[in-house]
Amino acid sequence: MSGETKAGRPRLLFLCTGNACRSQMAEGWARHLRSEVLEVHSAGTAPAGLDPRVVEVMAEVGVDLGGQYSKTVDEALRGGDFDYVVTVCDRAAESCPLFPGQAKVLHHGFEDPAHGEGSDEEVLALFRRVRDEIRRYVESLPEALGAGG
Repeated sequence: MSGETKAGRPRLLFLCTGNACRSQMAEGWARHLRSEVLEVHSAGTAPAGLDPRVVEVMAEVGVDLGGQYSKTVDEALRGGDFDYVVTVCDRAAESCPLFPGQAKVLHHGFEDPAHGEGSDEEVLALFRRVRDEIRRYVESLPEALGAGG
């Protein structure tokens, strides 16, 4: 594969519009659960900064997002081509840029918790629900990518 690292792990990019919530959660979960089989990154088509509520709800389940920040696609590509790109929001799927190499682009959309309405606790509950949905998806990797492993 074009972007495979020296350790033989396929390179995976989670792509969202703002790289503020869903793609950051996906990157955090994949680093936490699948770093032995995947090299994971995240980026946004229009980065908006890491949402502090994401850091909070991920810390609740023992996933430290320290070191993660909102990145552009160009920044993410500096490390080499990707084998897989997973868009995690519909807008990113619609405007997904072309990637060099042989990247297989997949879509698995999740609700955007940053647009949740209600009390602070209700919005945090939405962040937690999306966090847990993303975990279930990441737990299925790399099989969900058709990568084996």
